[in-house]
Amino acid sequence: MITDLKPGERLDDLQIKGYEIIQKPGTFCFGMDAVLLSSFASVREGEAALDLGTGTGILPILLEAKNEGSRYAGLEIQEESADMARRSILHNGLQDKIDIVTGDIREAAGLFGAASFHVITTNPPYMIGDHGLKNDKEALYIARHEALVSLEDILRESAKILRPKGRFYMVHRPFRLPEIFAKMCSFKIEPKRIRLVYPYVDKEPNMVLIEGLKDGRPRMQAEPPLIVYEKNGEYTEELRSLYGV
Repeated sequence: MITDLKPGERLDDLQIKGYEIIQKPGTFCFGMDAVLLSSFASVREGEAALDLGTGTGILPILLEAKNEGSRYAGLEIQEESADMARRSILHNGLQDKIDIVTGDIREAAGLFGAASFHVITTNPPYMIGDHGLKNDKEALYIARHEALVSLEDILRESAKILRPKGRFYMVHRPFRLPEIFAKMCSFKIEPKRIRLVYPYVDKEPNMVLIEGLKDGRPRMQAEPPLIVYEKNGEYTEELRSLYGV
């Protein structure tokens, strides 16, 4: 059991393979979007996957638990989050499978090398500049707004890092889909699969899961909608299964 939790941190059960993660309420904890992306993405046997903007390492940990990939990595610019990610990996005994690198997504290709990963995942900042509510806490603001990295930065570096026919997985907001598709295609990451996520069956979607293929041919599949809540406010059966409850 881990013994080096720092003030304000807690250890949360991930409901899979006995894994736990260190989080610090008040700065940034992972959300539903990370859980949904970890189930939407796939890492095949022998493949290597990189998570851009990994935060406290939730996606590499969940991807390792759900897939047969050979190695996983996470890139995070905020040292406090990267430190929590490294300690969570040690706590779960995953140091031989997952590496956490502190660095800037805008320099990712230089850090990892060209054509070095089969899969890239990212749960990027959704908001442009000051769009939406600005959070006074810097860590939260950086995680939610394009303060340090833009969608174009992420796609440019992903196109360099991905191997030919490598797969790109992202969760984002539907209102930015036209821009997302245009930029993906400009960097030759062809949109191949999307799934819209609805809070309730009669509400507008508030998330979208996207898969792209480097140098892929044009043709995209739209999967059935994912509904989060029943009318009574409880999780749908599919959501419960994704959370392992």
